Amino acid sequence: MPHKSTAVYTGSFDPVTLGHLHIIQRASALFENLVVGIGINADKRPMFSIEKRVELVQKVTEPFENVRVEPFDGLAVDFVRQQKSSLMIRGIRPLTDTAGEFTMMMANRQLDDSIETVFLMADERFSHVSSSLLKQIAAVSDSDQRLAKFVPPPVLDALRQRMNE
Repeated sequence: MPHKSTAVYTGSFDPVTLGHLHIIQRASALFENLVVGIGINADKRPMFSIEKRVELVQKVTEPFENVRVEPFDGLAVDFVRQQKSSLMIRGIRPLTDTAGEFTMMMANRQLDDSIETVFLMADERFSHVSSSLLKQIAAVSDSDQRLAKFVPPPVLDALRQRMNE
């Protein structure tokens, strides 16, 4: 039975992966509502515009009635608060993300100690998948079959289109 509250899962989702989608699926089952917050980071050069990332995440989360997708600019803790939530979801991959996510959680706690971070461990099938790995594979491989192991079909189409530009 889902917890009666809203949780917020933030990230750049550039692009959204099967690993992200698996975390979204699990979090949406745990909480009454889940907001996927797509961050705008001025320091990064994203592959996809914020509008395209929102569109792709909306498309792949359509089956989950309690999931809403919103772009945000600024601090994740401020976005969580704007969503009238105090729960931040973070997906972590074994070893690779633990130290960085712990540091981020401690910083977030300093920024707003009323926000709790809930970590969901990535499934072993997706523990190696990252958006940067996808970009590298997409740049050098023309095999859609290979990319389909990492991204949902709408993202595969968008990746191919972007790589051909």
